Amino acid sequence: MWFENKVTSNKEAFLQKVRLICAKLGIEPDWLMFVMNSESGLNPAAYNPNGGSSGLIQFMPDTAKGLGTTTEALRKMSNVAQLDYVYKYFYPYRGKMSSLYDLYLVTFFPAALGKPDSYVLQTSTLPAKVIADANPGIDLDHDDRITVGEFKRWIDLKKKVWG
Repeated sequence: MWFENKVTSNKEAFLQKVRLICAKLGIEPDWLMFVMNSESGLNPAAYNPNGGSSGLIQFMPDTAKGLGTTTEALRKMSNVAQLDYVYKYFYPYRGKMSSLYDLYLVTFFPAALGKPDSYVLQTSTLPAKVIADANPGIDLDHDDRITVGEFKRWIDLKKKVWG
């Protein structure tokens, strides 16, 4: 499994639970490991002060609240315990994630799932420029917007670097 060497605690229990929840979600364990490595370095206590995201998949505070917890509580959980919330987050999308791209889009910007490559990541309250400014590494052509196609190319670049 990708990045299993980066799991530093509860390794066997963590990897077993990753396989279990991925089977239930109908996704590949490598996809979830890729996303968690990219988002948190597989560190359940990871915290981003810019927006307050936390945990293995960088749950936003409102997302954590919607899942019945808080980002603070998530950061205090073991990697194995936090996987229950990872599963709970992805559960509504089961059957709709048929690639690493789909899984990562659900993590990063769920409204973009199933949209064409030309779709611009934005909402009525979150302009494209704000999203691009917060994620300059994904705005590959530096045009102050991120498209689904650009997001996929960013994932491909990460895959090449990580081998």
